[in-house]
This record gives sequence, structure tokens and C-alpha cells, in this order.
Amino acid sequence: MTDAPTVSTVGELRASGHRQKSLREELRDNLLVRLAAGDDPWPGLHGFDDTVIPQVERALIAGHDIVLLGERGQGKTRLLRSLVGLLDEWSPVISGSEIGEHPYDPVSVQSKQAAATYGDDLRVSWRHRDERYAEKLATPDTSVADLIGDVDPMKVAEGRSLGDPETIHFGLIPRSHRGIVAINELPDLAERIQVAMLNVMEERDIQIRGYVLRLPLDVLVVASANPEDYTNRGRIITPLKDRFGAEIRTHYPTELADEVAVIRQEADLVADVPDHVVETLARFTRNLRESSSVDQRSGVSARFAIAGAETIAAAALHRATRQGEERAVARTVDVETAVDVLGGKIEFETGEEGREREVLTHLLRTATAATVRHHLRGIDMALLVEAMEDGRMVTTGSQVAARDFLAGLPVLGESELYDQVCDALGATDDGTRAAAIELALEGLYLARKIGKDSQVVPGGNETVYG
Repeated sequence: MTDAPTVSTVGELRASGHRQKSLREELRDNLLVRLAAGDDPWPGLHGFDDTVIPQVERALIAGHDIVLLGERGQGKTRLLRSLVGLLDEWSPVISGSEIGEHPYDPVSVQSKQAAATYGDDLRVSWRHRDERYAEKLATPDTSVADLIGDVDPMKVAEGRSLGDPETIHFGLIPRSHRGIVAINELPDLAERIQVAMLNVMEERDIQIRGYVLRLPLDVLVVASANPEDYTNRGRIITPLKDRFGAEIRTHYPTELADEVAVIRQEADLVADVPDHVVETLARFTRNLRESSSVDQRSGVSARFAIAGAETIAAAALHRATRQGEERAVARTVDVETAVDVLGGKIEFETGEEGREREVLTHLLRTATAATVRHHLRGIDMALLVEAMEDGRMVTTGSQVAARDFLAGLPVLGESELYDQVCDALGATDDGTRAAAIELALEGLYLARKIGKDSQVVPGGNETVYG
């Protein structure tokens, strides 16, 4: 963040050559400058480059209010918050203004009086772009006073008459004059509250208890909604829907790489989680989104995968702490711990009662098998399979240290099989080597080339391949 400008009066502001822009003009100009320079105006958003982002950019260039429709966990709120980056870093306001008016354009009674009194000596303050974004989660108890405003009884008690505009306490939208107002889960707003927004979005004035204040509000209204809520639990009333210039559908990442990028970006990991483990989790999440057993109207949020990665990392750190390992590294065995605690985040279709665990296990195995094929295809595992057929067994589990797992592997003579597996997955130390070879063993089991027996033991679970 740079320091705010030092200009402190309207006279100095005019002398500096500052030009006033409307909010939409400001957003449009800054967006076009970023695009012309080849800069990414939307850092941290993955999978929207060819679909959602172009639509949002066209809406901003057109100066439209925007509503984003999409299932939970598709990045709607993050996209709305990214709009802040298109505002000027610092914007001048009339000092003391309740609604952040531009020094060249006072609109409230108080600011007009101050401008007439002080002229070029009118004091100017500077507002950072972060202060020009307001966000409200729509809830059934949200009131007109919250969004638009109401009569302030304290101001009336001070002696002002009810007809005095100064008795009004402004709500969120007027206070966001020359800024962006984001309303999450818009259909959850009571219909009478949505009606109160009609004038704000079209005529750009506000009405409060019979007052009609011709405040030429300069706000961009953006909102999010879940399509399921849009049509069932609540709805956006038709006149309000008509006032949004752009209705844009969001979606989950369509490419695996984008799914992995979201997990890596958002998850707060307390241990090392190898790429192939994250990939398995990403594939598992995508399988859930495609499964006929899962209620796709509810969706499978990106938060599912993010929480899963954090749980996997926690399982690795838990094991490393108990077993005295210097470095905590997640393995395939830890992915199962995520399934144990995250199943409740999934809404299953009616008729799948009692089969939830079976469905989750099947989809996880499918994801693991796809990861094995992606990374280990072409590596001949015959020697390892032969060793297991000869009676050798390998024990792993949530509390089996990497060094113990590696020490229990069959000796394959001069074979470089283990090194080939580790090289394919970029494994270089005990923790990552154990993770790589464990994935190979799970792949052999899923291909029905070796057996596997799992059981719950004190402190976790134990798996024996043989």
C-alpha cells in the first residue's frame, strides 16, 4: 500500500489537476488499463479464464450491476472481492462526510452547506479502496434500515424535526456511495427488503419512511445467489432481477490442474502434502461432483477439498509427532482420514441412505487408481508382485513411521523399482519416498494384483499389503 496523497483542501485538489470520475468510469478505465498492459486483474481465481471472467469484464465495461449464480464453493465471493483491485488506490472525500462524497460533488445537505461555507478551504480526506467495498450476508432478519437507512431517534431527540433530512441514519448502501456493495445469498433477503432496493438500483435515490431524498448515489451493486435457493428457498423478485444488467453463471473448475491450484492456494497445511496426494484429493472431489449418488443441486464445494487437504496434513503431523519423525509428510493412508470426517459435508440423493460410506470409498479408490495410472504407468511392478506372492507383507498405517514402512519393504535384489517409483513422483527423502511407494502398493491392490487387509488399531488404523 502506498501512502495517501497529502492534498488536504478542495483548492489544493483542483490545483493538482485531479479529475472526478464516476464509479463505473473508474472501474472501466482501470480494467482496460490492466488488460492493455497484460496484467491479470483477477489474481487467485482459477478455472474462470475462458468462461466467467470475460463475462464479468464485459459487464464492468458496460457499467452493469452484476449477480453471480452458482452452487456453494465456486468462488463467487472471492470474485466479488476481487473487484476492489479495480478501484483507484486512494480517492478523495469530503472530510466528515457520512457517505463519502467527492469534494467536487457534495450531495447531502450537510456537505452542501460545508462546501458553500468553506469554498476552496473545504477539508479533504483520502479513502483507500479497501474502504470502498461493503459486503453484507443476506439473512431473513435483514431490515430496510440495515441496507437503506431509517430515522435516527437520537437526532430527533436533540431537537430536529422529523422532516429534517439530517434526522436520517443512512444504511449500508448510501454509506457505500462511490463504492461497491456486495450482497451474498441475495434470495435470502425478504421480498419487502428487495423492494426497498429498487429505487437504489434504477433511480439511484433512497426513500425512508416517506422521505424521498434525491441523493444521486453512485454505487455498483453486485450479488451472489445459489440457483437452488434462487428457485426454491427464496427468490429474487422479478423487478429487482430486471435491474441487474448482467446475470453470470459460475462453475466448479473444469480442469484438474485448476482444482489442484485452488487447493494449494487456499489450504493452510501444517505438513508437507505431496502433489500426488493433492491430486488424489482433487480427483476424489471431481468424482463426487459427477456421481449420480450425490445431490448435485447442492454441489460439492471447493471447501470440501480444502478442508480435506488440511485434514490430511494434520494426520501427517499427528503421526510425525507421535513417532518422532523430523519431517511430517502426508501419504495415501492419510487420505482415508479425510473421508472419515468430511462425509457429512456431502448431500446424498434420496435412496442412498446407508450406502454413504460405500459410495465415498468407491469414489476414493477410483481417484487413487487414476492418480496411479497418471504417474506410474509404464513402470514394471512384477518383481514387487512376485515378492508379495511369495509371502512377503508390508505394513503401513496412520501411525506407522516412514522409516518403519521403508524398512519393511521386500528386498528386490539389484532392481531399481523403488527408485523408479520415487523418481516418477519426485520423492527424495524418507517421508516422500514412503508416500510414493505406498501409492504404488495401493495401485497394485486396486489392480487386484496383491491383497490388502485393514483394521482399526489403538491410535489409528493399520493396513497390511500381501
